Amino acid sequence: MLVSLVGLPGGGKSTVGRQLARRIGASFLDSDAVIEERIGMPIRSFFEQFGEAAFRDKEEAVIDELTLDAARHGRTVLATGGGALLRPVNRQHLRDRSTVVYLRSSPEELFRRLKHDTQRPLLQVKDPLAKLRELYEQRHPLYEEVAHYSVDTGRPSVATLVNMIVMQLEVAGLMEKSPDHLPGKPSTGHH
Repeated sequence: MLVSLVGLPGGGKSTVGRQLARRIGASFLDSDAVIEERIGMPIRSFFEQFGEAAFRDKEEAVIDELTLDAARHGRTVLATGGGALLRPVNRQHLRDRSTVVYLRSSPEELFRRLKHDTQRPLLQVKDPLAKLRELYEQRHPLYEEVAHYSVDTGRPSVATLVNMIVMQLEVAGLMEKSPDHLPGKPSTGHH
């Protein structure tokens, strides 16, 4: 089983993904971390030197490989880069090969979280909030199109978000109900 997390930069994909993986006994992959390892430099530096199109080419190859491999390697949680869904082929691979969860965040909420972040290349602009609003307008429909489930990241803690995702996976029959969940309910899911 592969669960892929999608959403805007700063939406918590890596943080929630790590906790979700720990909770369901899965391995955790972060497509951006895999890309950085392969290119041998921070994404921001790669963006500056080679441009966004070259980065998206690398990202496409990594998403293809990770979604194929994860399907073979048992339980995995994959955190994707915020712009991974810009390419139709990535949307298709994620949708067809994994259960996609959209961590939905408002631009204002992301701005509060990211206003001191210097690592995200797309936010190194004069008006990061305007940029986040633009990214939301552009990407929100793509996230909605690909997602099997959506979770609002508004105010809940990471643990609450993980619980919400686990419950959706259980209800969908993609996971056995954990013993500490909903006592007295029979388990209906299969791995």
